[in-house]
Amino acid sequence: MNAWRESLDAAGIQDPELRGDYEAQRRLVARFRRASYLAVQTLLPRPMLPHVVVATAVMHHGDNLLDTGPKAQRAAAWASWGDRVRRVLETGVAGDPLLRTLAHTIAAYPRLRRPVEEYLSTATAELEFTGFLDEADYQAYVDAYSLPAFMLVGTLLGPETDDGPYRVACRAFIDGSQRLDFVNDIAEDLREGQLGIPADMLQRFSVKLDDLAAGREVPGVRELLGHQITQARTALQTARKLTALAPAPYRPLMGALVEVELLTADAALARGAKLLRGSASPTLLSTLRVLLGARRKARKGRS
Repeated sequence: MNAWRESLDAAGIQDPELRGDYEAQRRLVARFRRASYLAVQTLLPRPMLPHVVVATAVMHHGDNLLDTGPKAQRAAAWASWGDRVRRVLETGVAGDPLLRTLAHTIAAYPRLRRPVEEYLSTATAELEFTGFLDEADYQAYVDAYSLPAFMLVGTLLGPETDDGPYRVACRAFIDGSQRLDFVNDIAEDLREGQLGIPADMLQRFSVKLDDLAAGREVPGVRELLGHQITQARTALQTARKLTALAPAPYRPLMGALVEVELLTADAALARGAKLLRGSASPTLLSTLRVLLGARRKARKGRS
């Protein structure tokens, strides 16, 4: 907690109520994404930590609205949320903790305004998601939803001016990460009646949706999942360019995020068809090794 208080101080967040608002977002993010929160807490410069936490909380809140309940309920909740965020963008005034922190972070980093607007305008792709016909369908989803959501954080950690190569590398990262999530979370997605693997891939490997839903490890399942994971790995390896394209203070975190995703891909590949019964994750030791290695590099860079 001392590190968190130091981060609030370093970010110039002194108002007690606002500090409490940021603390609420920290608790949410730490609970929802423990590994990611550990990475940002370990590797981010103190002044940036509260703002990345808020951007992550906004993304998580949006995911919840778009994924929870019947479609009509989700659409209404998202429309209401979008209106409230747009009012914050117009006036800078907000009435709840998350929006108050968002308003403050945008005031500190005005370049975040445009990514927020883009996210609001395209995120309904998640609301309409029912599966993919082919690779082009999946890539359109990445452009419409996954990338704009990631750029809420990616923009804070990127160059101050518009930088094409950096955004391309961010897209490679989220392409690999999203594809990996769809494979690694296949058991949970199937229980919810969804599948993030394109239908033409099932045909290519002679796998039926009914077999996946029933958890049957029929011939072709391991090859299908392995193919998707290999594609994810290829994109993530391309995303290693982020360690050169991001501003120097944020390179250790960007590199660690990529490497942890690659470890997750390795774990998923090793689990194979057993992913139909539950997801895979890297060992705590291997994750800590990545984070500690990145921290050593960060300290060396500052010395």
